Amino acid sequence: MTRLRRVLLATCASAFVCGAPAFAAAIGDSTRVEVRGVALTDLPEPRPSARRRLAWEVRKRTSIETRLRPGRVRLDDPSIFETPLLYLAGDRAFAPLGDAEVVGLRRFVDFGGFVLVDDATGGGGSGFDESVRRRVRRAFPEDRLAPRARDHTVFRSFFLLQRPVGRVRGPGELEGVQRDGRVGLVYSRHDLGGAWARDNLGTWQHTVTPGGERQRELAIRLGVNLVMYALCLDYKDDQVHAPFIMRRRAGTP
Repeated sequence: MTRLRRVLLATCASAFVCGAPAFAAAIGDSTRVEVRGVALTDLPEPRPSARRRLAWEVRKRTSIETRLRPGRVRLDDPSIFETPLLYLAGDRAFAPLGDAEVVGLRRFVDFGGFVLVDDATGGGGSGFDESVRRRVRRAFPEDRLAPRARDHTVFRSFFLLQRPVGRVRGPGELEGVQRDGRVGLVYSRHDLGGAWARDNLGTWQHTVTPGGERQRELAIRLGVNLVMYALCLDYKDDQVHAPFIMRRRAGTP
């Protein structure tokens, strides 16, 4: 187990068992969890407010302290290792990653990091979808993207969920790359960011279909679960959390 992973597990234990903030405020903003975006030269961020909103929801609903103004970083920048979570969203094809970016992505996952990839078109067959599959295949040639079962930890790491949804209902599963017995990269074709995005006046920026505001709430819950999974990996399988899961079940409509 890597040092990064041990730190993340300790953070998760603090968040669940102690009920206290996972990071001491006195340490400074650099200790807060950041939903850091991946910056690619030819791929603009399609939902610029989505990561800020997710950070706010995580802070409001859990004991995890988050940065409310998350930044972006290139995959070949060593600072990617300052955060456990990277988020890449897009709505179009993008150029192949450079050699250093491929190495950065692979090392980030292998050292215990978690990458969330979100197709903002809300469906397969897009230029973004094709680009993602090619870039992931190059970075992880022995561990291809594959559907994740609905009983995977990501669907119960905080909220108990039945299936993934975003701005669109989308396919009934998330895809992921498994490394060293854990899923280090998750790929969603549901436009999660489209369901999270909200402007500075508090107005939701995109209509959610077909399930409306109930579906948006489930998309937010999935986002919270993904952040928790990024911190805890499969730690929620530990029986220490069973009473907490039951309390969440009782309070979740």
